[in-house]
Amino acid sequence: MQIYLPIAELSVNVFLFLGMGAGVGFLSGLFGVGGGFLMTPLLIFAGIPPAVAVATEANQIVASSVSGALAHWRRGNVDIKMGVVLLIGGIIGSTLGVWVFGLLRGLGQIDLVIRLSYVVFLGIIGALMLVESLKAISRQRKPGGKRRKLHQHNWLHGLPFKMRFRRSKLYISALLPLGIGVLVGILAAIMGVGGGFIMVPAMIYLLGMPTAMVVGTSLFQIIFVTANVTFLQAWQNQTVDIFLALLLLTGGVIGAQLGTRAGSKLPGEQLRSMLALIVLAVCARLAYELLAHPEDLFSIGALVGHGG
Repeated sequence: MQIYLPIAELSVNVFLFLGMGAGVGFLSGLFGVGGGFLMTPLLIFAGIPPAVAVATEANQIVASSVSGALAHWRRGNVDIKMGVVLLIGGIIGSTLGVWVFGLLRGLGQIDLVIRLSYVVFLGIIGALMLVESLKAISRQRKPGGKRRKLHQHNWLHGLPFKMRFRRSKLYISALLPLGIGVLVGILAAIMGVGGGFIMVPAMIYLLGMPTAMVVGTSLFQIIFVTANVTFLQAWQNQTVDIFLALLLLTGGVIGAQLGTRAGSKLPGEQLRSMLALIVLAVCARLAYELLAHPEDLFSIGALVGHGG
């Protein structure tokens, strides 16, 4: 069954994109991420223009994140105070990011910037997460081994404007989550992601939040930041395809509920290892597409000896 997407300007298979939405929604609930780090590249692989994929995916992330956040809210795994601080930074960052997105699009460089951003960030984050999660699993398997703290105190924890986050049992500078929020907001606008692939490890290893609390709080913040990105992209850049968003949204809501249930049955270290492998696989595919020679080569030049 085919449907025409007016903004993307192509016809697509309805069931294919419903399935993609459900699959990424499942990962959203399972890992506590928006899923954009996977969906945006999948849309690009399926032929959707990168600029449309980025702007439209932010809309789908809103729906899947709401579904996942509600499930974690019922389990008491959302730190509202931490989420609000992250959200303030996220709104600032996403507003700035949409402005940069429009500037790059006007220069004709947005497609290249999107692809390069994915390769760089997914490669770095995926590798760091995989190494750390494998170390954690190895420590657990050692007989009589002591579990190390997920984070260590450094100069960042001595920053001013300290706040107490009782839900997460933390007393840290509000500048840390605020800065993380700004960075994630910029990435949400330029890469079409919720930013969970950066926010989740940052909240665990930098802020020191409990893994169970990180998932729900991350999804809570992602809801509002991606909603801001969707509105600004539709208003300023006109790159949101509502028909594509509805297909992804429908599948995403269902998948997120199933993913949340599955995630509650797996240890945190195994979840981080699985997420790292998926991130690295997507990074490798995008890097290959950037470096591989195109199947069809075109050249533009003056024709000599033809015409009047």
